[in-house]
Amino acid sequence: MIRRSFASLAAVGVLVAALPLTAAAGSAQSIAALPAATTAALPAATTAATTAATPTATPEADDVDPVRRAEYWLEDYGVYDAWEVTRGEGVRVAIIDTGIGRGPAEFEGAVVAGTDVSGLGTSDGRTPVGAVDADHGSWVGSLAAARGTGAEEGMVGVAPEAELLSVSVGFGAAAQKPFTEQIAEAIRWSVDNGADVINMSLTTNESTWDESWDDAFMYAFDNDVVVVVAAGNRGSGTTKVGAPATIPGVLTVGGVDPNGVASVDASTQGITIGVSAPSERLIGVSADGRLVQWDGTSGAAPIVAGIAALVRSAHPDLDAQNVINRIIQTAEPAAAATADPDPLYGYGLVNAGAAVTASIPTVQSNPMGSLSDWIRLYRRADSAPAPVQTQEPVVVPALPPVEDVTTVASPLLPSYSTLVYGSVPLMLGTASAILVALGVTAAVRRIRSARSSPSR
Repeated sequence: MIRRSFASLAAVGVLVAALPLTAAAGSAQSIAALPAATTAALPAATTAATTAATPTATPEADDVDPVRRAEYWLEDYGVYDAWEVTRGEGVRVAIIDTGIGRGPAEFEGAVVAGTDVSGLGTSDGRTPVGAVDADHGSWVGSLAAARGTGAEEGMVGVAPEAELLSVSVGFGAAAQKPFTEQIAEAIRWSVDNGADVINMSLTTNESTWDESWDDAFMYAFDNDVVVVVAAGNRGSGTTKVGAPATIPGVLTVGGVDPNGVASVDASTQGITIGVSAPSERLIGVSADGRLVQWDGTSGAAPIVAGIAALVRSAHPDLDAQNVINRIIQTAEPAAAATADPDPLYGYGLVNAGAAVTASIPTVQSNPMGSLSDWIRLYRRADSAPAPVQTQEPVVVPALPPVEDVTTVASPLLPSYSTLVYGSVPLMLGTASAILVALGVTAAVRRIRSARSSPSR
């Protein structure tokens, strides 16, 4: 069962200055009283020791670092239980977002490659893009796979031994490429660079999507990549899920508050929501190393992406559709859910421990749907596959040319000669004879009539 301790962030001490509201993330606040070590680089030996440490059970409350205590989802959603088996080693998670900052110690050794598809960042994807929400990618990446600042200190992600790919995209008019083009390029780059899981904490607020995304998402699915997407936030204007959360085959994540109740502002609703995860009072590492508290399904998605990384690490033989199925099948039904799946909660609240350890039968199709089937139905593609040639065709030689053939006239039909020399003279002679005969007959009758008349 998922443990619900609902640790209060008040124990951490300190919510001060509010940061600007962002469309992707919701609200964020600085946490000022957390250890200053979060902004200092860890020695290489310390980092190596952290990533190689043997997974341990949930620490005692008195020994817990205040930052770890603030990460209530680690205990409440079974992450500590999953760590008894794996911490995500051998799995690569692509964060398609504003870019993951270079400086924070929490990312030391985590980000192994990156790129920029916006035309605004740097080639390694590590220069945050955006005037307002540039830290967004760092917050998202830290929830997925931050390394902490020590063995039991500093912010740690759900899969702290997974590798990260940082793909920076630009939002709004400042970007040098259309947004749809950036996303398609980002997906292909992520797949080509070994991503096992792709996280996309973004939305278009439109249920439909550009046809270029058909090929891009199919490229990910055909290469056995789990794609995790945020549902969106009412507080940012998303009243219902929009693409890419509407694309069949992706795992769409809704958000709940620390009590497991659907968030009013930091989530939305829709029939494509697969599971729910915490989206309120989240912790994130900014590009400059500051820790912030923030809200939004932008944070719920990387928690689930981290769980997907744990499942892939523990079960390397499973394909993407079965990774998604394990996460769905082991989710715990929400108390307030009215359907299964529910438009607010999906199939329930994620449970990392159960997703990693439970015995779940394999499936033959993605429980979140098939994009290829959707394309065939709605893009008016051919419903039947092209015929396959089973054998070499037989070459038939051409027929010989046709010779000139003299047409033989029927003996029963008149010819030119018979008409001129036979039929026509005969008809004329016959007509003349008839006329003569008629004249003679008339003359004879007149003579007889005259003879028979009495004389006076």
